[in-house]
Amino acid sequence: MKVHTYGVNELRKMFLDFFESKDHLVLKSFPLIPRNDNSLLLINAGMAPLKPYFTGQEEPPSKRVATCQKCIRTNDIENVGKTSRHATFFEMLGNFSFGDYFKSESLAWSWEFLTEVIGLDKNRLYPSVYLEDDEAFDIWNKEIGIAKERIYRMGKEDNFWEIGSGPCGPCSEIYYDRGEKYGCGEDTCEVGCECDRFIEVWNNVFTQFYGDGQGNYTELEKKNIDTGMGLERLAVAVQDVESIFDIDTFKVIREKVCELAGVEYLKSPKNDESIRIITDHIRAVTFMASDGIIPSNEGRGYIFRRLLRRAARHGRLLGIKNLFLAELSGIVIKESKDGYPELEEKKDYILKLLAIEEEKFNKTIDQGLSILSDMQNDLEKNNQKILPGEDVFKLYDTYGFPFDLTKEILEEKGYELDEKGFLDAMEVQRETARSARGTTNYMGSEETIYQQLDHNLTTKFVGYETLNHSSDITALTTETDIVNELLTGQRGTVIVEETPFYATSGGQSADIGVIIDDAGEFVVEDTIHLQGGKIGHVGLVTKGSIKVNDKVNLKVNPEHRASTAKNHSATHLLQKALRMVLGNHVEQAGSFVSNDRLRFDFTHFSAMTDEEISRVEEIVNEHIAMSLPVNTQLMSIDEAKKEGAMALFGEKYSEEVRVVSMGEFSKELCGGTHVTNTGTITVFKILSDTGIAAGVRRIEALTGQSVLDHYKELENKLFDVAKAAKAEPSQLIGRIESLFDEIKTLKSENEKLKSKLASDSLGDVMNQVKEVAGVKLLAANVPELDMNGLRNLGDKLKDKLGEGVVILASSTAPDKVSIVAMVSDEAIKKGAHAGNLIKELALLVGGGGGGRPNMAQAGGKNAAGIPDVIAKAVQALENQLK
Repeated sequence: MKVHTYGVNELRKMFLDFFESKDHLVLKSFPLIPRNDNSLLLINAGMAPLKPYFTGQEEPPSKRVATCQKCIRTNDIENVGKTSRHATFFEMLGNFSFGDYFKSESLAWSWEFLTEVIGLDKNRLYPSVYLEDDEAFDIWNKEIGIAKERIYRMGKEDNFWEIGSGPCGPCSEIYYDRGEKYGCGEDTCEVGCECDRFIEVWNNVFTQFYGDGQGNYTELEKKNIDTGMGLERLAVAVQDVESIFDIDTFKVIREKVCELAGVEYLKSPKNDESIRIITDHIRAVTFMASDGIIPSNEGRGYIFRRLLRRAARHGRLLGIKNLFLAELSGIVIKESKDGYPELEEKKDYILKLLAIEEEKFNKTIDQGLSILSDMQNDLEKNNQKILPGEDVFKLYDTYGFPFDLTKEILEEKGYELDEKGFLDAMEVQRETARSARGTTNYMGSEETIYQQLDHNLTTKFVGYETLNHSSDITALTTETDIVNELLTGQRGTVIVEETPFYATSGGQSADIGVIIDDAGEFVVEDTIHLQGGKIGHVGLVTKGSIKVNDKVNLKVNPEHRASTAKNHSATHLLQKALRMVLGNHVEQAGSFVSNDRLRFDFTHFSAMTDEEISRVEEIVNEHIAMSLPVNTQLMSIDEAKKEGAMALFGEKYSEEVRVVSMGEFSKELCGGTHVTNTGTITVFKILSDTGIAAGVRRIEALTGQSVLDHYKELENKLFDVAKAAKAEPSQLIGRIESLFDEIKTLKSENEKLKSKLASDSLGDVMNQVKEVAGVKLLAANVPELDMNGLRNLGDKLKDKLGEGVVILASSTAPDKVSIVAMVSDEAIKKGAHAGNLIKELALLVGGGGGGRPNMAQAGGKNAAGIPDVIAKAVQALENQLK
């Protein structure tokens, strides 16, 4: 039976359409950035974003769901490229049941899709089941009609899914026989063989037990289905190709890499590894960029950077000389935009970000490779094979070399590295990340007392309409326990049926206020979203007590809410103004608004000029002065996009969204609280524009009373400065210019005196001249001269010496050393080189530097090493003149 060769985009659509026909709600892929899950840096499985539905913490939008989820895994990154099986970025097809259908339907639909929809040969498909799962075995055998000898029973290691304590269960995998041409040729070759003949295409997990982590299992009342099928692996089977790097969406990227490098695939194992690495990694970084992930030296940003830089380096190994990653990314976008339209929407930004990051790496890679080469030479000289961890960290911290890139380069040359030493050097950063991650349970969410609350409890937010509201308390907690009562002095969390308090989200900080009844008062210091649609009011009982089931009055602090609303509305005006002044590539990359200030992160690739900042301020203040009405509408996400509403980068929205409009000027999707008229904001002032990551800027600004307070503070400082300068504020500029002139004159006179003192202290310096292989050498320790003074003295001594070499060292503090070397033209002809002399001698004072053959300089941190510099100058010069 000939299988129709469907493309990757066709297979994705066929899968989702099939399960939609089986009454599944098809959800768009969740972003790669996990939501409310500190255990994951990136989404790494189809079920990962659905964890709250499996735990019961949140109610799923439907009991039947199907997705094609974008995923990234880097746990075996070192194998990517070396084999044709491994990839960092992949798409996972999945159908899920939350307490609805179970094994019979799940297995039957898997079989129907593979054999009737896709058209795979039934005789080449082999199911496996857990050793003790007779139910699944019988479904395959008796209901679907698979012969018993074609069903493989496997042990717990292969066919039972569990992670620690929590829901778990057996699974059933479906293998596809690709034929003898992909096999190992052994008589024993069958399902489970390590060769490429039998590949697992689909895994059905039956979550039917709760395991205590000690080997004890109890049956779950509500059983779930969690299936996963790698889209790329399915395409390998359907298209009958060697590997994922030969399927249609990979092949076009792979061929472009070969074209740019002028090489052929499958001609050189070394080249093939680089081709596969680039082909895989460019897909990963393109999708990461589209979800708003930014290259950095920590967290998911570090994964982005290491993948991009690894791809860039392998481009160099293939001989690609120019920037090339953005061009490849354009192909990824073209091939994948059918399933992920956000790629096309963010195309300009993605390409620009990748180009800037690649260019940044190119500027440091040559220097870093040179440093690494020197380190390797030192290892060779000392007959060592392991690079110290502190050197690995220096490459990482100073030259942007990811750990695995240094490891990879060393392994190519037969060296190892001290991983423990590197990890020790990284401990501060790693400790920070660990403490931020918190304790996690089996599903990866942070383990808190809130996890133990009744899953059926929810809270309705009514704070768009009112700041005062009455409601019943449905639950109370301390930091460690669920309680029925909180007493005076106790800290805790209050949960009610309906609240006017806005919980921190979307960059807007929480409301504060009070919850009161006749028996007590609770001061709300923070308001937080909890899983399952609950809102927690965190704070302190200041009077009496409050109890579960009490009817209480919830009062939001109106001044705090009003100030926060001003700042939030101002960010909308700011984003529009930025797009007008800088261009439409500007996207919100994050924000924080509180009652006293606002912070707005946006995509842009250079610092704003003073003129641009001034123009943005003007535009925002003009539209504040216009007193534009601020209106809110509920509409579908598609309607909102048609109306041109701006959406947050990498955010996943529900089908119904709030659209906040400010006249005809600004329109954004937003769930926050706002002013009713822009005139309420009164005034807007930008405090700063700074870069926080590659391609991302941050503006900090003030509105309303905070602006007036800011100018009052500046005025007070101005008067203090004027008083210190003994001038009126209006005369301050002239007074400062006059003081600078005085300082400049005094500094010049001081330098001359220091230079004369240094020269005098050396006495008749020509007595210290030595001759080395026919070249005169003057090496001297000069007291308390900075680099400028040392250079000036060196010029004078060089003129006095005539032909030869001058080496001077000085310190102005125990940890501040300066060294200069000057070499005449004749000495250069004989082999002397100032830059190489400095490079060698600077190590003796704990420093580094270099320069031209005729002049070089270096700094150092150990003044105690200066005598060694002077003493070893002769030997260093001798080595050059040999």
